[in-house]
Amino acid sequence: MKFLLPVVLFFFLSFTTSAQVGFPYCETFSDQQSIGSKTVFGGSARLIDGVLRLTDAQREQNGYVYIDIPFSPAYGIKASFEYFMYGGTGADGLTVFLFDAAVQNFRPGGFGGSFGYAQRGTVSGMTGGYLGIGFDSFGNYSNTGEGKIGGFSNSPTSRYPNSISIRKSGSGLNGYEFVDGKMTLDPPSGSLGLSLDVQYQFPLSSGGEGTTRVTDPAKIGYRQVFLELEPNPAGVGYLLKMEMVVTTVQNEPRTITIFPGIPFPYQPSGNLKIGFAASTGGETNIHEIRNLVVEVSNDEGLQNPVGVDFSDFASCEGQENTYFITDEEVVLPNEDSEIRCLQFYASLEDIEEESSDICAQGKCREENRVLELPQGTFTAGSEGGDFTFFPKTGFTDQSVTVYYTITDSYGKTSSGNSMTLKIQESPEPVSIFEKGNPEAIEEVRLCGGESVVLNSEGGEIYERYEWYKNDELIVGEILEEITISTAGEYLVKAYNRKNCPAISNIIKVSFPEFPGFQVTSPVVGCTPGQAVDVTESISNYDPLMYDYKLTGVGQTYLDDEMKEISISGAYELQVKHADLACYSLPEPVQIVILEEELIANFDFEISGTGVKGEEDGGFFPDDIFQFRDLSPNGAQSWKWDFGDGTISTDKNPTHIFGKKGEFDVTLTVTNRWGCEASVVKKVSIVRSYRVMFPTGFTPLASENQFFSPKYKGLVSAELLIFNNWGDLIFRTYELNSSGWDGKLDGKLLDAGFFVYRFNGVATDGEKVERAGKFKLIR
Repeated sequence: MKFLLPVVLFFFLSFTTSAQVGFPYCETFSDQQSIGSKTVFGGSARLIDGVLRLTDAQREQNGYVYIDIPFSPAYGIKASFEYFMYGGTGADGLTVFLFDAAVQNFRPGGFGGSFGYAQRGTVSGMTGGYLGIGFDSFGNYSNTGEGKIGGFSNSPTSRYPNSISIRKSGSGLNGYEFVDGKMTLDPPSGSLGLSLDVQYQFPLSSGGEGTTRVTDPAKIGYRQVFLELEPNPAGVGYLLKMEMVVTTVQNEPRTITIFPGIPFPYQPSGNLKIGFAASTGGETNIHEIRNLVVEVSNDEGLQNPVGVDFSDFASCEGQENTYFITDEEVVLPNEDSEIRCLQFYASLEDIEEESSDICAQGKCREENRVLELPQGTFTAGSEGGDFTFFPKTGFTDQSVTVYYTITDSYGKTSSGNSMTLKIQESPEPVSIFEKGNPEAIEEVRLCGGESVVLNSEGGEIYERYEWYKNDELIVGEILEEITISTAGEYLVKAYNRKNCPAISNIIKVSFPEFPGFQVTSPVVGCTPGQAVDVTESISNYDPLMYDYKLTGVGQTYLDDEMKEISISGAYELQVKHADLACYSLPEPVQIVILEEELIANFDFEISGTGVKGEEDGGFFPDDIFQFRDLSPNGAQSWKWDFGDGTISTDKNPTHIFGKKGEFDVTLTVTNRWGCEASVVKKVSIVRSYRVMFPTGFTPLASENQFFSPKYKGLVSAELLIFNNWGDLIFRTYELNSSGWDGKLDGKLLDAGFFVYRFNGVATDGEKVERAGKFKLIR
């Protein structure tokens, strides 16, 4: 008699029922939903149109897939699959490979003519490679090219298109030697015994560029492989058998023997796994497989598991009870086998014969994984020997009997056994409290290094306790209280005298990270004597959620006290959760309050003239203004706004306004702390030109020899000179003319008074007219 205590869970388990974890293993590759949990893709391999495509018809492609389930060499292996090789220029091919199941980091070998199995130049061969069978369309897998070892005996360096070749184990750049092979079409002369008889010959590929996949066995180009590695009864290794269904004549598929059972006399180091790979190089083909079935070879050598009758299982009413049947409690006669799944039945008569469909043996029947009875529901776990029973209310002190079978990882199933469970009344839940706190809480928040004591309280006498952290049993904690110093979600199960657990509420114990914050430093007060508000410099400042502490210059400020800091110096800022006592590491903060006010000031003049305003002759649009910063203290950057849409960042810039007007020129200065000060001064340009005439000139002196006006801001000018009788004696239109030299027809005139008339146009288009008298002095 076997007796198991239940482990009662407070949650419902979620099962994945479609996964396969052993043999037989079947993959149609029809869609993503059908892919088994142990099927691993790599490289360019992907699902497309109901097949697994290993390569496209593109150069230098590679893809692989393997079944991540080990099998024992003692039973061998059988595999059948359809492959499709078409649509390209005829290269390279695909492999079926076996590799050491103990390999932790699987890596395929070289691609191109090595098909992902053998070495290729400086690229190592497959990790843990044991056997690689290449379906070689182009002909390089069967020779010594690219660093491979061995080939067909008559000429190992030649290319052998349409050949199926076997390579043995290797490591790195060593091994993977050619063992045997068979040419399937047009063998070269001297290949007797190395090729199929003429009547059985066929190409490995179904067609070249532009052809499509052939899936109908009745159509030309269809290919299916049946491979078996049978443990060699007379020695080590295997007998390798291969047959293929090929269609070379419409509606006439035929089975052709490739290898009738040739020895592969090499001992594997341990369990093996199976996979497929394909590659292209300079030439191309599409390579695909589908409808893969993998099973053990020596099925006759396998035995069915033997279950055990269990009785007096304890279960608790109204709760989900979880149980485990371990591999040690039943008989698993097959080497390296495990419990794949359980199936439940209401009676022994309901246990059906195992399906004749080999793929149906690869999965536990869905309809037998859940059994509804009046007393409650049995549910098998996702894999292994776990299951649950949820007794309904109203069956206290009654028993329920069900029948179960065990299916192992080779697809073998036991004949059926019984298990009897007694339904007991479930106790009321217990509660967890923080020691010393009678209030119900959902979370305990702690600082690093702190701990909390949790107490279990309930309304019964309890025989034992189980404490759980994140749904995992804490070994050794069997008392009603526990000291917690690590984060997690905790609950307790208190078992009464009937061995039914009262399940507590969940309390979360957390060690919150310190609040993230940023502080802008330095914090600057630009007004001497005025306090600064440090809180404005703290990102996400929230005094309701967090506490803040600022320390420095012998003072400590908390939270909103930081709004009035009036002393410059080096400080440190810390933050904590409002409900905890631990502060974060200090963040340095510099506080600077100016001792002297920053002042902006400047002046200006016409560059190089000393003209500062109307009293000096005024300003004109084309004058070059020189601005000078006169700020008395601490300015380190400058921004000039000239009031006409232009700016400058020079300390002492020059500027041309180019038009009349009133311009408010603003200087903004900034010191090293970012404080700013501004000043505005007005520049008035009220005239666009200036003309000044002398009252006389001295043609015979060394200076003042010409009569000419001084002017500014003109774009054209006309100067006319008349004598006292009104006769025109001189005229010029030149802006830069020297003027009149006092002569008429080359002869200097006598001293006396003369009359001038001036006509001009200013830069803004204004007409300028002037007239007057002047004296020629001799």
